[in-house]
Amino acid sequence: MRGGAARLCLVVHQSSPPVLAGPVRTCIGCRRRAAKRELLRVTAGSDADGRPAVVPDPTATAPGRGAHLHPTTECYDLAVRRRAFGRALRSDPGLPSAPVSDYLTTRAPHG
Repeated sequence: MRGGAARLCLVVHQSSPPVLAGPVRTCIGCRRRAAKRELLRVTAGSDADGRPAVVPDPTATAPGRGAHLHPTTECYDLAVRRRAFGRALRSDPGLPSAPVSDYLTTRAPHG
């Protein structure tokens, strides 16, 4: 500005989303963000018969690329319907995810 003071415009958003403590990940099923500890990590691995499959990694210690999912059958079903496992893991889109389904139905809370 010539001869005048520059003006600063500050925008404040009143309804900002809540701040989550710790690492935050996005569920590949519902696409909502959540704290990493609330989500189940899945990776490309092998099923019980040694065939390639999407497998649960509840301890989040398996090597390689992982994806995160709310441990509910609803989010699992959404991820399957959206074909999100192959895309998130950058692997074969037809990779079976039955081990994750088995894990959710036997060990994780239903929601």
